[in-house]
Amino acid sequence: MVTIHVRAPGRRRPLIPQWQIPLPPAASDRAEPLTLRALITRIVADEVAAFRARQADRRLVHVLTAGEIADGVARGRVDPGGRALDQEVDEGRAAGTALQAFEDGLFLVLIDGREQRALDEQIFLGPDSTVTFLRLVMLAGA
Repeated sequence: MVTIHVRAPGRRRPLIPQWQIPLPPAASDRAEPLTLRALITRIVADEVAAFRARQADRRLVHVLTAGEIADGVARGRVDPGGRALDQEVDEGRAAGTALQAFEDGLFLVLIDGREQRALDEQIFLGPDSTVTFLRLVMLAGA
């Protein structure tokens, strides 16, 4: 499994909790080598699928335990679900936006601690590889 981190400079805590995705098929099984472009596209596709699953789960009304209600009260919102707030997400457009953001320098990608600079260069992932997305913060007046 490949571990994904999302961080921002100057913040001790990650922007979102880390997660894992299955290792892409071996390069020998692919018609073309694995590139950063293909990896970002795959991660976006996995996240779009997870978003759709969360949306489907929110449609159901959940019976909450006393602990879940108490946690919700402490956070300021008790949510049993039961809403149909479907938001359409175009997977291709989302991947395009992520790739454009990389090209525009809005985030860096580090694979096992090494910065990746080109979308179309071959990358190598191992079973314990870590991919870090580092969101860059633009300075005012720069």
